[in-house]
Amino acid sequence: MSKQTQDFSFFEQVYEVVKLIPKGRVTSYGAIAKYLGAAQSARMVGWAMNASHTMDPPIPAHRVVNRNGLLTGKHHFGEPSRMQRLLENEGVKFDGDQILNFKNIFWDPTIELSL
Repeated sequence: MSKQTQDFSFFEQVYEVVKLIPKGRVTSYGAIAKYLGAAQSARMVGWAMNASHTMDPPIPAHRVVNRNGLLTGKHHFGEPSRMQRLLENEGVKFDGDQILNFKNIFWDPTIELSL
């Protein structure tokens, strides 16, 4: 299997997890990587999120943030405020780029998908 095929397969797995994140909740790149059995691949999850912006149907990439609840991927949304606006439309509150009550709205696929 080529590296490109492996990457595409991993990206598809990432997209399937991201599609399950409920509105108004967020998860992290690392949590998705850990759930997929690739705990050291948070950066690759980020690459998948960056590649997802042209997908149809859309992938809710705005619900994936860094492990501290910061919008580190916001520059991939065309305009810097778009990621935050999408989350605010779902009820997520902010202080600058920091999600408020991050621990309360954090969606951990390892927990949520094992229920």
